[in-house]
Amino acid sequence: MVEVKKILKEIYRKRENDVHKYDFGSVLVIGGSEIYSGSPAFNAIAALRGGADLAEVAAPERPANIIAGFSPDLITHQLKGKFLKREHLKQIHEISKNKTVVVIGGGLGREKDTLKAVRQFLSETKLPCVIDADAIHAVAGMEELLKEKKFIITPHAQEFFILTGEEVSGMLKEREKQVKKFAEKLGTTILLKGYVDIISDGTQVYLNKTGSSYMTKGGTGDVLAGVAGALLARGVGCFEAACCAAHLNGRAGEFAGRNFGDSMLASDLLDELSNEVSKKRLLGD
Repeated sequence: MVEVKKILKEIYRKRENDVHKYDFGSVLVIGGSEIYSGSPAFNAIAALRGGADLAEVAAPERPANIIAGFSPDLITHQLKGKFLKREHLKQIHEISKNKTVVVIGGGLGREKDTLKAVRQFLSETKLPCVIDADAIHAVAGMEELLKEKKFIITPHAQEFFILTGEEVSGMLKEREKQVKKFAEKLGTTILLKGYVDIISDGTQVYLNKTGSSYMTKGGTGDVLAGVAGALLARGVGCFEAACCAAHLNGRAGEFAGRNFGDSMLASDLLDELSNEVSKKRLLGD
């Protein structure tokens, strides 16, 4: 049984005085397209709120420029054109050399060359990755691409169907079996998002029951992926990072939901995450 609160208290324990920049990881976010800029921005800011020392975004020109204006905390790298292409991979590999984790998929779109670029990058990288959103479409049917890699895949119900070809059951016990079965088959960690998040690495299963019905707003899943990336960047294992990220994101959603109700935004979770990391109040103490 995963003791999430115990793991989180260890992750966010009091720091020693002689720590340095990059001791707590650096995250590269690969995402965005001509239309979508919010998803990779949420990924990156959530990674910083989750405790990573650095977050950089590699995105096509328009979203890269927009994201650069969101916050001075973010570093962006322009990929020439309107969407990710295989011709960008040399540049991306160069950017990723000093990174500890990659979060990929948010807002990428599903252009054929984009999906091919995602598959090629994931086959070549040695870094742990959080695979979300459009990148899930890229890896569907690519079982060998996922095996023996440090990957977390974060689908909602429709993306789980795209990934596995199997519709999510309406029964919680059956969903548990589905997630465990496909995590084992694909050789990866799956975090199925829902009113109860189900996480499995094919051996262990964890049910996360934190969250709020107000978390239907777009962007809350992007925040989750960024937090998972931050935890991986700090050296936490894939299964444990997925469990802890789901807990943190859900608790942040609970507090934001209480404060804002129907007007809650995904960005409100980011403020609650900063409270969590600094004050530990989202641990439920």
